[in-house]
Amino acid sequence: MKSIKLFVLSLSVLLISALSLSAHCQVPCGIYADDVVIGELDTDVATIIKAMQQINELKVDVSSNPHQLVRWINNKESHAQNIQDVMSAYFLAQRIKVDLSKSDPEKYIKLLELAHKITVYAMKCKQTSDMENADLLHVAFHEFEALYLGK
Repeated sequence: MKSIKLFVLSLSVLLISALSLSAHCQVPCGIYADDVVIGELDTDVATIIKAMQQINELKVDVSSNPHQLVRWINNKESHAQNIQDVMSAYFLAQRIKVDLSKSDPEKYIKLLELAHKITVYAMKCKQTSDMENADLLHVAFHEFEALYLGK
């Protein structure tokens, strides 16, 4: 009986640990794929824009397809949340190095400003279906991408 309880407890810890991992774990593995992460964020931004367009079309006559409207809203919000999570856990916590503040303080400050803007605009995209927020998110993300990747 003790071994079964121990097994269940061990399995529970494993499952909880696996569920808590997100965009990139915070184990200092040194394995990063910035271009892949940037590509996924670009897809998130494009999905938010598409979702907002669909929401704005569907909300004209909500009764015609309320379920599809809800799906687009949920989709928009999950992609916006992913942007917030990745900007925080991947870029701010791991990739925008404090050392950069000494070697290139202007770039460091600009990356921090853009990361903050992206996070705020993603939040605003969750709160509304105002295309202006999506446009601002798109612009800030592409400015971040160009600066971060050195394009």
